[in-house]
Amino acid sequence: MTESNAPPPPRLRATIITVAQAAEVSTATVSRALKGDPRITPATRRKVLSIARSLGYTPNALARTLQSGRSGLIGLVLGSVENPFYGMLLQEVVEQAAQQGLRVLILHAGAGALEERTAEAILQYKLDGCLISSATLSSTAAQLCAASGVPMVMLNRVAEHHALAVTCDNLAGGEYLADLLVRAGHRRFGVLTGPGESSTARDRERGFALRLAEHGQGLSTRIVAGPGEPQVTTYAGGYEAGLALADLPARERPDAVLAISDIMAIGAIDALRERGLSVPGHLSVVGFDGIPEGARPPYGLTTIRQPVEAMVRRGLELLASAATAGGAATILLPGEPVLRRSARLSSGPVSD
Repeated sequence: MTESNAPPPPRLRATIITVAQAAEVSTATVSRALKGDPRITPATRRKVLSIARSLGYTPNALARTLQSGRSGLIGLVLGSVENPFYGMLLQEVVEQAAQQGLRVLILHAGAGALEERTAEAILQYKLDGCLISSATLSSTAAQLCAASGVPMVMLNRVAEHHALAVTCDNLAGGEYLADLLVRAGHRRFGVLTGPGESSTARDRERGFALRLAEHGQGLSTRIVAGPGEPQVTTYAGGYEAGLALADLPARERPDAVLAISDIMAIGAIDALRERGLSVPGHLSVVGFDGIPEGARPPYGLTTIRQPVEAMVRRGLELLASAATAGGAATILLPGEPVLRRSARLSSGPVSD
């Protein structure tokens, strides 16, 4: 007698028909039981679920798309991953989408133009919607979504290109930081920003400058630093801006600066300290975004924390509603002030 080393025959893929036969119910009953339809009794639903698990059955996504007209798939066009804020945003989108039974297709992440394959994906996949957070790609991505009839919502951006948008109230956040610094006795102010002009950066700086003007103050310094990619803020850009600040004569150097993003603020603080300047002893530094790195002891960054969870939740709600068929509109959500050690404050820093 000889032994055979041949592998066992492959197990046939379970279908809704084989589940129905094993459970001795109709395929319609199986479908309803798997969807949690209240017309199916709890006992029948438990029986169907148990048999489906034992057979290794999972619903066919393509068939479900053909039946419902929805794929359960949303696209995401993400900003530069050099800024940790976009990592936070990605994690929140994936988590909340999963809770709603949705899957996320990352169409693009980082700076640079949309690749041809990415453009094809927007046109060919049956996306239920698309979230766009990239400032540099918003126009192109919006045009592609419109061409394929895909609803779109912009996150961390103001409404453009006939889309809806959900964003932090960047203007109000800039105003708050200006109030904070003026009341603490600062008198020379600066802004550190990246190349180009995203809607978020523009509104943060505008709110800051307008509120300073209301206090009879103005911006004495504005430093643009960073990579050649427009509308991208990075640690390297902040570091470069910090060196430029340190090179200013002491009488011309601001005693308080707004870095347009937390990652720029962190880079600037490192550069200033390398040049022997104390933060906040020689000058106060504040940021915007609320990334976890800003809470680390070497920085203790005073900032405005963006409402990422609420922003994503509202964005997904808009994608799921018929409201996306309307014109452009922006939903503003308030940011949360976080007061730490990087700025001299009249009431002292408040840890979070």
